[in-house]
Amino acid sequence: MEEKIKLLIVDDERIALRNLEHVLKKEGYEIRTTSSGQNALRLLERYEFDVVLTDLKMEKVDGMQILKRCREIYPDTEVIMITGYATIETAIEAMKHGAYHYISKPFKLDEVRKVVREASEKVRLKKENRQLRESLENIRDRVKIITQAPQMLRILDMAKEVAPTDCNILVTGESGTGKELIARYVHLYSKRSRGPFLAINCGAFTEELLANELFGHEKGAFTGATFLKKGLIEMAAGGTLFLDEITEMSPSMQVKLLRVIQEREYHRIGGTEAVSVDVRFIAATNRNIQEVIESGEFRQDLYYRLNVVTLHLPPLSERKGDIPLLSYHFLKKYSAIMQKEVTEISEDVLNVLSNYGFPGNVRELENIIERGVALSKGEVLEMVHLPDDLRELSIRTFRKNSGKIPSLEAQERAYIQWVLKEVGGNKSRAAQILGIDRVSLWRKIKRYEIEK
Repeated sequence: MEEKIKLLIVDDERIALRNLEHVLKKEGYEIRTTSSGQNALRLLERYEFDVVLTDLKMEKVDGMQILKRCREIYPDTEVIMITGYATIETAIEAMKHGAYHYISKPFKLDEVRKVVREASEKVRLKKENRQLRESLENIRDRVKIITQAPQMLRILDMAKEVAPTDCNILVTGESGTGKELIARYVHLYSKRSRGPFLAINCGAFTEELLANELFGHEKGAFTGATFLKKGLIEMAAGGTLFLDEITEMSPSMQVKLLRVIQEREYHRIGGTEAVSVDVRFIAATNRNIQEVIESGEFRQDLYYRLNVVTLHLPPLSERKGDIPLLSYHFLKKYSAIMQKEVTEISEDVLNVLSNYGFPGNVRELENIIERGVALSKGEVLEMVHLPDDLRELSIRTFRKNSGKIPSLEAQERAYIQWVLKEVGGNKSRAAQILGIDRVSLWRKIKRYEIEK
């Protein structure tokens, strides 16, 4: 239900005041009236009004004083001046000071209705825009991690616990598990949350470019360096720097980063003055960190500096209970972005998604749902909206390791066994996934002696 516009009417002519109140109440406004400018100021101290309709010329406290007070305490309030013919120039002066409009006496009631309606609409728009900005800020500042998986909830608890300590953190896990999201989560709950959060993918740059990105350079440091450039370490001062794919960093860059963490200072490329470091480092890798250390690709001393606390994110295949939650989250997100009314996911689709391995993890699931919403023309995301390889996920997934090409019956038996195992022996659900009724499934189980 839309909130009523609150209107204050101020006029020392009581007949005019009663007429205005009578007419505007019929328009549905919530109205307070007073014939005193002094009392109007007292009302403004106690209540917030959306629109103020005030006479300009009054004793002791006039309309200009009311306008100025409104501007001070309620910048969004629109003030409409009522004035006699002799004071139109003063009314125009009032508009220069922020009045919305002026109405000349004797006024026409239709004109009053129109001006008040337009002022009210402007107030509504300003409120909606402010609420929208606040919502966007909240969305931007809030890190949303959708999960009900016990192992993920434990990781979130640990992340929140270590966030205020300012220690360096290493996040591990497969690609697409949300390592940067966890880093942002730590930043959000840290003492540095008001500072910047900057991220860089160490595997996306050559050694020279990565050094330039992290440390910056002085003007004239090399050909083309026509201005001083601050590096990300300097720009993230007071905040957090997320170093993704840290194990892709070259050995010499690892030495430089180790020195920065130890000494808490560094030099820009071509610079002689030390730049102090006030940043928390969160690093991440999708590789087995111990194997990378043992192979000599990653320095053990740098690992110890970064790995004060390790947060390991499980793959989506180990938190399958989150798949429906995440699917509906992404459905809502992309339906809003694409301005579509897709509100449901068919049971067949959820079954396929729940039984898929997701090598690309959460990122892959998001991509699948985004694609489905883009293709959908109705309210339900159906099987036809899934990628071909997911729709065809069936017997071909289940291979024998013997090297022999199995018969169709052998493939069907293996597939039914696998589905029953995945659903914990629930025959109703298995029949739904297989696309057959329970009686047909029972016959196949008996025929292939699967339960034996």
